[in-house]
Amino acid sequence: MANPALGSVHPVLADRIRARGIAVDAALVTGGALFTAVLAQAQVPVWPVPITGQTLAVVLVGATLGARRGALSMLVYTLVGLAGAPFFAEMHGGLGALALPSFGYVLGFIPSAALIGWLARRNWDKRFGSATAAFALASAIPFVTGLPYLAVVLGQIGAPNDLLTVLQSGLFPFLVGGIAKALIAAGVLPLAWRLVARR
Repeated sequence: MANPALGSVHPVLADRIRARGIAVDAALVTGGALFTAVLAQAQVPVWPVPITGQTLAVVLVGATLGARRGALSMLVYTLVGLAGAPFFAEMHGGLGALALPSFGYVLGFIPSAALIGWLARRNWDKRFGSATAAFALASAIPFVTGLPYLAVVLGQIGAPNDLLTVLQSGLFPFLVGGIAKALIAAGVLPLAWRLVARR
């Protein structure tokens, strides 16, 4: 039972699928991982961290599937990429991806999807204002893991890794795009809910 102080729990978009069960959940989780892999290739190839569509995929998958399935989808995305599938930006895959300056952001996708899924179960994804706040918050999580990871990798390869350099490389270039992606997601999800309601 939901804690009243945290808000009641509601279905997410994936719960509107008529057929349910383990097979459907597995397909949704796999589909979310593949969707993220596709948007990872929509990129501006800058170094050390490319600008990609991954975070947009992460928040859309998390909000659509809910916290558990969303986080599991990002875990599958990460593990399959590390196993060798070219899932990460610039078609990277395999254990060599651990040495990429950008891999720390990938680690943040799992809690990011979990958070937005948790918020979506509390109807934060149904109105533009609350959806914008939720998506912006969830989009910030990959930076929590990404920036320290970036600093470590830059140091290992002998590149400057002081705080200002790390912020200039791994945060500042993504602020405008991050806001834009949060606004896109905040427009898409409420629209999807309205379409579902009409059906």
